[in-house]
Amino acid sequence: MTTAAAPEAPVAQTQIDTRSLLKDLQTRYAVFRDFSPLAIGIDKQVFAALPDLSKKSIRLAMRSHTISTRYLKEMEKGAQRLNLDGSPAGEVTDENRQHASELLRERFKKQAEQRKAQEAAAKAEERRLQKLQELADRFGRK
Repeated sequence: MTTAAAPEAPVAQTQIDTRSLLKDLQTRYAVFRDFSPLAIGIDKQVFAALPDLSKKSIRLAMRSHTISTRYLKEMEKGAQRLNLDGSPAGEVTDENRQHASELLRERFKKQAEQRKAQEAAAKAEERRLQKLQELADRFGRK
């Protein structure tokens, strides 16, 4: 039982560290706060600015940031990539925009499917409860 609990603790700690690191980056840098399209290789800039952090934690925080819906929406309409200081660092290519659009489309489609499945399950449960109530009314003791 103790061997199963041990591997889960570092994972939970990593998630908390990633979230707190991302929040710290958002308070320090406007490009993270505004979800602006980031410069290619910005993880190296973050590591240079914050050398006490591990590369793995920076990459996990960057991954979390760049797959967020808000960031993808900004990539979809953005024209300029930005460095940590907000200076231009290149163009957002049409390929980048298309990739962001595809990811958003897939995400929204999946969410819609999940919502429909939940609604169908709720309706089925409602019908089941209604039938049970009808049976109880019909065959219950009076």
